[in-house]
Order: sequence, then C-alpha cells, then structure tokens
Amino acid sequence: MANRASSLTLVVLGGATVGLLAGCTQPADSDADAITLHAIELGERHRGEITSASELNGKDGSRFARHTLTLDEGTLVEFALGGALHGSLALYDDETQLLATSASDPYGPPGGTLRRRIDETGDYLVVVSGVDAHSFGPFDLNSREIELSVGGSELVVSESLDGWLQDGPATYPLTIEETGLYRIEMNSDDFDAYLELSGPGNFFREDDDGAGDLDARISDFLEPGDYTVTARSAFGEGNGLYQLNVEPQELPFDGDLRNGGEVSVGETLNGWLSGQRLEYTLVVDEAALVTIDLKSDDFDTYLELSGSGVSTSDDDGGNGLDSRIRQRLEPGSYTLVARSYSSNASGLFELAVASREIGDLPSGGELALNEPLEAWLEPGAQDYYAFEITEAGRYRLDMMSSDLDTFLELEGNGVFESNDDGGNGLDSRIQAYLEPGEYRAIARSYGSNSSGTYTLSLIAE
Repeated sequence: MANRASSLTLVVLGGATVGLLAGCTQPADSDADAITLHAIELGERHRGEITSASELNGKDGSRFARHTLTLDEGTLVEFALGGALHGSLALYDDETQLLATSASDPYGPPGGTLRRRIDETGDYLVVVSGVDAHSFGPFDLNSREIELSVGGSELVVSESLDGWLQDGPATYPLTIEETGLYRIEMNSDDFDAYLELSGPGNFFREDDDGAGDLDARISDFLEPGDYTVTARSAFGEGNGLYQLNVEPQELPFDGDLRNGGEVSVGETLNGWLSGQRLEYTLVVDEAALVTIDLKSDDFDTYLELSGSGVSTSDDDGGNGLDSRIRQRLEPGSYTLVARSYSSNASGLFELAVASREIGDLPSGGELALNEPLEAWLEPGAQDYYAFEITEAGRYRLDMMSSDLDTFLELEGNGVFESNDDGGNGLDSRIQAYLEPGEYRAIARSYGSNSSGTYTLSLIAE
C-alpha cells in the first residue's frame, strides 16, 4: 500500500481475493478480478462517490470504497466524512486489523469523524461505507494530523494540557509547592471523563461527573508534595481528546478553616471535608433549644450529635441537601460529627450553632382563641391544651412544625376528631362545628420518637 498512484489494483490470485476485509466484503461484481484502492495523502481532501457499482459488503448489503495511505508512528490523525452520503468510516492496519470506526446516524445529518493515534509506521486502509444497503451519494474524505496545543508528561499548576486517551488511562506527575485549595478538571467531548488523584500519606481522591455533564473535577486542599493524576474514561470505555488543568482556588470567605476542635453555641465556622468525618466538641452551658446547620455547595451534608443522653442525626433537614438538627439540650459536652452522605465526597462547608431559650416555651397549658403559641414537644410526649368555646360555630385548629410530622386530636363536649396531614405538607388541621363548652387539644408527633418546636393555633372561621 506504499504505492502513491492515483489508484491501485489488487489482482485476484488463484481465484481468491487478497481481501483486506476478508469475510466481510466481496467485489460488487461477482465476476470482477480486481479491487480498487484509492491512494490519499494525509492533510488533503479526497472526493468520491458510493454507487451501486461500488464494492459490496456481503453481510449488510452496503457499498464501500477503500483508501490507502502511509502514517507515521505517534501521529494523531483525524478522518472526517462530509458530503451527501450517510456513511461511516473504518481504519485498518496493513494486516487487516480493525483499529477504529465512526458511524453517523442514518436519520441525522451525513458525516462522521474517526480519530486514532498511530502506534507503528506503515500503510493503513481507510474504508468509506454507506450505513446501509440504501445509502449512496458523493462524499468528501478529509484528513489531518491533530497537534496537541500543550503537551508533555507533567501537569503544571495554572497551565492546561491537551491529551489523547487510547487503549487505557494516562498518568501525569503533579508537584504542589504551596498548601492551598486546588481544582483539577478533566473535560472531553469524546468520552465520559474520570479523574483520580493520589499523593503523600495514602492520599486518594476520584471523581466521575463533578464538573457537570460527563466532565470530571477534584477540588481539595493539597499539602506540598508529589502527586499523580490519572486521566481515564468511566468504566474503561471510550477514546478521544481531553483537556486537563490544575488551578489554585481562592477561599470564598475571610478567615481560617477549622476542621475540628471546640464549637460554641452562637458560633459559625467554615471547614473543608476531605472524604472523612470531622468531629467537633459542642459545650452547652445552659438548657436551650439548639439548632445546628451544616451547609455546603460541594456535597450532600450529614450531621450527627451525641452526648448527655442524646443521640440523633440528620441528612436533608435543612434547605436542599443541607443538614439540620434542632434539639433541646441540657448543659453538658456533646460530640458533633460533620460528614458527607457519601463516603468519598469533599468540599467546603459552613457549620453554624444557634440557640433559643426554652424556659418560656410551653409543653401544654391553656390555648386562647386567635392567639397562636409556639411550643416544644419532647420525644414521645403528648401535649394537652385546654380551651373554652363560648359561641357555637365553625373553628379551625392547626398544628404546624418544620421539625416533625405533626398529629392533632380534639376532644370534649361529645366531640372527638383527629388529623395527621390535613394542613400544608406534614402539618395537621382539624375543622369542626363546635358548640359552647370545654374542649382539649392534644398535640403530638406522628412518629413517637420525634421532637421539636411547633405552633398551635385556634381560629374561628
């Protein structure tokens, strides 16, 4: 195939075709004694046409044309098919080994692109084929050598690197000279990108789609040292172009990160999660209703609180994927754990601890008409509220809470009503016609172990 004539003819020897696509193709004319190969040059455009006289693929009835050229080892080549033909491309070596293919959608626009890094200098075969037995028409076969804009075997902070993935992952050394927050990103239009980062002290991070779509991103605090970045495709499938870059990141706030230690009621701090749980000590000086919020834009947060007879946790009790624990705490020392819902997530977070005095929050007593009250429900408790109706009419009793699934009961003067979710969301609501008399509202949670604040109100409708 090294001959550079405008076309080549392979003569049938002993009645058997010298078949570069042995077993899959045959000449269009069964009486034909030759196969035509069109010689092309890398970087030039070749024009051709698939007709009913073109060679026939005996398996699916499609027609095809063969093109030969010489390629050098290490060259990254691209073949692009244009024109009216709904076609596909295939690349073979001089031993008829299939190296790569690219097929276009038969119902979409014509064309197709094939890319391959050449492992050995030699003669190669490019086959242009219709996608089915009904695909005919003129085509343009364009070829070029792809020059990677930035290359080399090492990743450098604040520089981009273009690479080609083929037949397995690619690894790059990365040297970090200053402690800080860094973002490593891998982008590709050709395959599902996957990143791995390993370093000193058994450090290891990995990511599939952290940059959105099918791109990968690892963000983490890195200590000075030598690291290895592995660029690969998800599930080991896919070849193609990709871009790698490493950028230092500015913190979105002033001050230091605190990844442990003591946290006080009324304090807000920022930290960095590196895939492992972080422990804080929370000291409560006086009984209070304490609200703990763990927020992050980088991962799904998870909170745990234990100590002084308390053991509770929360996943998504805050906004979105943020966590919130609201708990009545007695004076004492507690262990607060901040982590992600998944075991390997990392990123910035905010931890805030707020409190409210609970001495004035009732857990039962009197309920007045048109005077909503805020109260506290202990785990497993039922709070009783007495009220009097002086005028017959329709009344509405509401129990509302963002902490628990409420359950409400009304009894007295021959009436017994109950409700779980008659209000908004998990709130409870009872609407009834009441005669003058004494009544009692019973407020509790649907789950016997829930606790938290709630609002109880009685209004005339």
